[in-house]
Amino acid sequence: MENTTVEDFVDQLLSKEAGETPCDVRTAKDLVLVLPKWFNEEKFNQARRFYWHNCYGLTLAMLLGLVNVLAVPSILKILLGARRSNDVYPAFKRYLSTFLHAVSWFETDLKPGSYSWESVYKVRKRHILMTKAAMLKGHGIICQRDLALTLFGFVGLSFLKPDKFGIETLEEDDWDAYNQFWRVIGYMIGIEERYNICRSNVEETRQVCRLILHRVYTPCLSNPPEYFEYMAHIMLEGVSSANPTVNTPSLLYWTKYLAEVPGYVYTEGERIQFQQLLRNKLNGRSEDTGVDSSTLMSKPFIEKANNRLLFVRDYDSFETIPEYRELSMFSRFKLLFNSLFTKVYTTYYGRRFLNTTFLFIIKLMKEHPKIIFFMLHIKVSARYLFNFPLDNSGLKPNSAFNKTTKSPWYKTILSYLYPKKINKKGQGHDR
Repeated sequence: MENTTVEDFVDQLLSKEAGETPCDVRTAKDLVLVLPKWFNEEKFNQARRFYWHNCYGLTLAMLLGLVNVLAVPSILKILLGARRSNDVYPAFKRYLSTFLHAVSWFETDLKPGSYSWESVYKVRKRHILMTKAAMLKGHGIICQRDLALTLFGFVGLSFLKPDKFGIETLEEDDWDAYNQFWRVIGYMIGIEERYNICRSNVEETRQVCRLILHRVYTPCLSNPPEYFEYMAHIMLEGVSSANPTVNTPSLLYWTKYLAEVPGYVYTEGERIQFQQLLRNKLNGRSEDTGVDSSTLMSKPFIEKANNRLLFVRDYDSFETIPEYRELSMFSRFKLLFNSLFTKVYTTYYGRRFLNTTFLFIIKLMKEHPKIIFFMLHIKVSARYLFNFPLDNSGLKPNSAFNKTTKSPWYKTILSYLYPKKINKKGQGHDR
């Protein structure tokens, strides 16, 4: 990294200056795209081949990465103010558009007049217009830091934890090519070189992403800003309209686990190791004292109060872990499927099947959006039919999604069939 260390780069990215530097100096009228001087067409196309070989896993990493992005207060504030993601259907359209744009960058050559070139142009223009609208509403601006942290959403988890998504290389330098691809995209959407998290080589990029994960996303997801839970649920509910295998609670748990939020563990070995870590932190003090979660994280770039207290006794088993205990039986089953799908994806036929399924969904979303719309309305209609509709009355605080009351499995099933009867005494789920 030229004339600066990784730590200095991240400090600069998280500085007040980066938070006050607008995403673009141009207006929508005089916007002109230009490829960077260091653009390497061969590397760019190699990255495209790498993506299509891993399209299911890399896109899943993007989905969870974008959930991370919602935990950044300045970005969440802009999205709330735009009111384009505050309900299931608007969220479905917004994030469908986002994913189709991202996929299009891998579909065609990046040159003037191509589909991917026009897509990048539209995204950059949208950022300019959103910044102007946010300023008029007094919600701040889309700044260089926001753009860079959003870029992390697209690449961070895949660079840091490729094994969690079953990603494999075709050529030895595929990761360097993939890094160069996103460095170009970052440049094209207006990220200044001094803030572009995709550096000149992939190892530097991984170091930058690791620091950003620990200083931004781990603390932000440990104590998320108000309305994060609502916006994350709305986003994932929208995605599930096109992909019914998506389960919101399990994916949120998985997202926080991958972001290394203290207390989120996945294997028995991790549970035992984390419980021992808590004992070590107590250093002989009573186990009833509890450990402040902030002592298990790097110093965050945003200071927050009300950190969580973690107790040794809560990690005696998975059934006693507060976050895991809140998951329904179905969500726990879906959580188990995450690792199963990863193992399946590393096999030849598993990769072909999941990639083909993903390509079919993308084709359906691009060519037949009305079918996706119909799928969405079937789901919404079913919720009303069984008397457990989505509540679209407005934003909900994070507390509305925490500490849900659990019922036995048979009552959960009956509550869907006979909601009034089961919920009469307040024993069923509050949907």
